[in-house]
Amino acid sequence: MGLGDVRQVATGSCSDLWFVDTGMYEVIEYGSVYIHDAERPAIVETGIGTHYDRILDALETVGLTPAEIEVIAVTHVHLDHAGGAGFLAEACPNATIVVHEIGAPHLADPGRLWAGTEQAVGEQITHYVEPEPVPEERIRAIADGDRVELGDHTLIAHHAPGHAPHQVVYEDPENDAVFTGDAAGLYVPKRDEALPTSPPPDFDLAQALRDVELLQELAPETLLYSHFGPAMATNQLSEYARTLSDWVQVVAAAREALEDDAAVIEHFVGETAASEIWGAEKGAGETAMNVRGVLTYLDRSA
Repeated sequence: MGLGDVRQVATGSCSDLWFVDTGMYEVIEYGSVYIHDAERPAIVETGIGTHYDRILDALETVGLTPAEIEVIAVTHVHLDHAGGAGFLAEACPNATIVVHEIGAPHLADPGRLWAGTEQAVGEQITHYVEPEPVPEERIRAIADGDRVELGDHTLIAHHAPGHAPHQVVYEDPENDAVFTGDAAGLYVPKRDEALPTSPPPDFDLAQALRDVELLQELAPETLLYSHFGPAMATNQLSEYARTLSDWVQVVAAAREALEDDAAVIEHFVGETAASEIWGAEKGAGETAMNVRGVLTYLDRSA
């Protein structure tokens, strides 16, 4: 796919579902947003907001108008998933914005979220745009088990807080699919594997592994990754659990071997395979952020 390209999800039993490559960080096949052409049309995820116009263009490709969108659901409020919520809320005047109850205040008043993102992503912040607030009366705060009715489809929210306390995954039983947010890692279609995501400040390994178990118990036919795209569920989840555990162990070992945390970050940035996938800038930025997240987790665990 190329930046802004739109494709129908043809995986497994999926119907009425499309996804667009938002061109996040100007990288191909990193950020996807889903359009659900259900009886009550929905958008799942919003991207960072910088290229929200690509989502509006994708609606036209699908045959929908912004006024027809009734639900905008985000898996969590990290800005690569919810940064476009305010912009899309303005463009889609009839949409209710659905988010976990912990994240809801941050959509209404995103100032702290913006400041935290600047700290977390470092130099990558140049790719972002400061988010617009979502009117409180248009936000639906949800909790574990809540259902978002789309007419001929339902999104069932399952709390998955290992990546962030405000994260849910959305089960779509009619499609035998789950929108995974970041609970299943960063999927690389060309490699059919998921890389670890462990951002500061809230990453928790034990809970993240329980989130993977949750996805395994739901046993969807299709995994709908926010990073990136749909995939038939095979052994990705069990492999991701191993990958995530190994990742934390190697960072912990490097911290013991090297003189300080700056050296640990430099070590992993220098050898990251992510640069081969997403380019030098994004690969280095993603790796540095994830190392900082593991180091923060190790400090909290200690």
